[in-house]
Amino acid sequence: MIVNCPTCKQTVEWNETSQYRPFCSKKCQLIDLGEWADEEKSIPCGANKDSETITLPDIEDIEAMLSEHSDDFFKE
Repeated sequence: MIVNCPTCKQTVEWNETSQYRPFCSKKCQLIDLGEWADEEKSIPCGANKDSETITLPDIEDIEAMLSEHSDDFFKE
């Protein structure tokens, strides 16, 4: 499958050998990560303000999960 890199829009083949998929390169991958870290990007919680609230224990669980898999994301 061919997709566009989310950062630079260059076409990228999406398969098991595409090391940075869906990104074209490590540089684009890190640019995207930086945008999330700087909160320039976010996932909306939904239109309903009364929807489920993320609590501190939820965040700690998410951070633990990410740290367990960080080697997979940052491999060269």
